[in-house]
Amino acid sequence: MNISRLTLWQVPLTSHIAYNMSDGKICDTVITNVLRLESDTGLTGWGEVCPIPHYLPAYEHGVAPALEYMAPVIFARDGQALGVEGMMRAADAWLQGHAYAKSPLDMALWDLTAQTAGLPLHALFGGLQTKELPIYHSISCLDPDEMARIAAEETARGITQIQVKLGADSNNEADIARMRRVREAVPSATLVYGDWNCGASRLDATRVGRAVADLDVMLEQPCATLEDCAAVRDATGLAMKIDENAHDTDSLLRAWTLGCMDAVALKTSKFGGLSAMRRARDLCLHIGAKMCIEDTWGSDITTMATVHLGAATPRRGIMNVCDLSSYVGPRLDPAAPTRSGGVISPSQTPGLGVSPDPDQLGAPVLELTA
Repeated sequence: MNISRLTLWQVPLTSHIAYNMSDGKICDTVITNVLRLESDTGLTGWGEVCPIPHYLPAYEHGVAPALEYMAPVIFARDGQALGVEGMMRAADAWLQGHAYAKSPLDMALWDLTAQTAGLPLHALFGGLQTKELPIYHSISCLDPDEMARIAAEETARGITQIQVKLGADSNNEADIARMRRVREAVPSATLVYGDWNCGASRLDATRVGRAVADLDVMLEQPCATLEDCAAVRDATGLAMKIDENAHDTDSLLRAWTLGCMDAVALKTSKFGGLSAMRRARDLCLHIGAKMCIEDTWGSDITTMATVHLGAATPRRGIMNVCDLSSYVGPRLDPAAPTRSGGVISPSQTPGLGVSPDPDQLGAPVLELTA
């Protein structure tokens, strides 16, 4: 199998509710990059990456030039011999860094490979280990009572895990109220965790954490460094999930050594695709860290890619996945699987099992042929 044609679209995705995070970061309307690879076998593979502005080292308009620069590797006509991981090693040698731009390429190559094998993608990543994957619902940083209302509404629909965004107004008392109101509003078995997205100082995160330490809650990435996150965990005694600082196996091992990685968010665009994510998944299974397997943002393609990897992961390692497509419009493939109550399951058709609606894609921004 060799790649004969590459097409890239940029599609605006609008959040159903403006999504507020710390330090002024916001998801309202953002641009997702949708990649289609056509092979000389007649099959088509899909990939997607959707960087959030001001969030991570990723740029929505950097995907097209990076893919164009990697064209000699993509069209090298040695794909059958190399396989996906061999092709991605060649891409890494050709263009250092730019993991986010490589993520949709890796995703589309795995889609093609699984279709060639006639198998759903999870069959290549370890088989169907977890058929029904728990999802979390992330609540924008709003008034505490409104966040509690949303949390109660979502848990009534079957959600068992709630992420509470903190720090958008730099108000510790409001953040304490957000955690308390949400915790009080949901069933006792619900997992609740507060996420600053790196926006808190060690002092502020410690003060908030100590004020809610009597609750059954967890913290997520309060500070910008692993060392500060570890200090907050030590000072509060609350379990912690690492997100922004987890981007390769070295960072995972560092966080584990510091004792601040009870759970971790593995995101395809940070790691550079599913190939590297699978290696990270296996490391987390070995050391015992619970995983959220997801991506920064996106629609049906990236949702289903991460759900396949989650489904191929033993249940003991899964904290949750994220149905990103439920937060935005338009849906790129309205027929793709989505949440049912508090869980989501992978497609059972060969490959990713997604087929984007051409009417939602518009005109391509990049077209290359071998």
